[in-house]
Amino acid sequence: MSASTIPAVAPVNFMRDILRTEAAIEPAPVSTKEVTKETQIIAIYGKGGIGKSFTLANLSYMMAQQGKKVLLIGCDPKSDTTSLLFGGRACPTIIETSSKKKLAGEAVAIGDVCFKRDGVYAMELGGPEVGRGCGGRGIIHGFELLEKLGFHEWGFDYVLLDFLGDVVCGGFGLPIARDMCQKVIVVASNDLQSLYVANNVCSAVEYFRKLGGNVGVAGMVINRDDGTGEAAQFATQVGIPVLSTIPANEDIRRKSASYEIIGRPDSVWGPMFAELAENVATSEPVRPKPLSQDQLLGLFAASAVGRDVVLEPATQFDMCGRTENTKPTLEVVYDEV
Repeated sequence: MSASTIPAVAPVNFMRDILRTEAAIEPAPVSTKEVTKETQIIAIYGKGGIGKSFTLANLSYMMAQQGKKVLLIGCDPKSDTTSLLFGGRACPTIIETSSKKKLAGEAVAIGDVCFKRDGVYAMELGGPEVGRGCGGRGIIHGFELLEKLGFHEWGFDYVLLDFLGDVVCGGFGLPIARDMCQKVIVVASNDLQSLYVANNVCSAVEYFRKLGGNVGVAGMVINRDDGTGEAAQFATQVGIPVLSTIPANEDIRRKSASYEIIGRPDSVWGPMFAELAENVATSEPVRPKPLSQDQLLGLFAASAVGRDVVLEPATQFDMCGRTENTKPTLEVVYDEV
């Protein structure tokens, strides 16, 4: 639809109707076509900013250097998963490209949305503009388009999906809810918020396993490890292995900030990512044991997370500045027989 065809009257109502119509569309069923190649589809989850994109860019690069055919798909509305891989360059997103092609009456081709570097293939799903749509719906739309482009017929050894873990919208849980991946990997650090997200992801996996799902958690990558040990302790209690521990190192931080790939065979950090690639390939998905909120807080010192804080109930005087008048109730109370 071109801009000239949008009604001039009540544009807000027009856009609202479009969004409601889009939200009411049920996602297409998962393809049941015969798989032409054994492909490991792995969903990586973690808190925003925890280093998923850094980990995945270097991991996918190392896998490609080891002779594997790898596809990296960014499923974050920020569309920054491939930025490190492409030296800071923005990658045209599937949703943006699809919209432009649709307005022009053209079909989306692989070359419009998928790009490669040194053997790594990569694309970004993207998302709607702020306030103009649902990020989860964007994920669903993106995967529907991938299926039309032949996603289930592509001959990759590994497909790595980068998902936000601290967004509870159903679209971001799509791979877990619909068995679109074989296993999940969480990226976290030694801080409460990233482990809270990791625990939520484990809870989602356990929830869908109870409903008959097959996805499991294959392990955790501890990023920016400062040696305090909370993330490793979390992994032990939840029952998942630690696949790699990436130190909080100034050289790593500086090179990552300048969009430099360190997951190269000839890099000083190459052996670390080579080991991670091996662990990702061979790790078996397991059914995690999510922690309760108290158990999660128990990983940290009481002074650090507020476990020693006492909740003091508020009073009517606190709220209104006057003494609360107790009035007799009209409720009929029956004695127990």
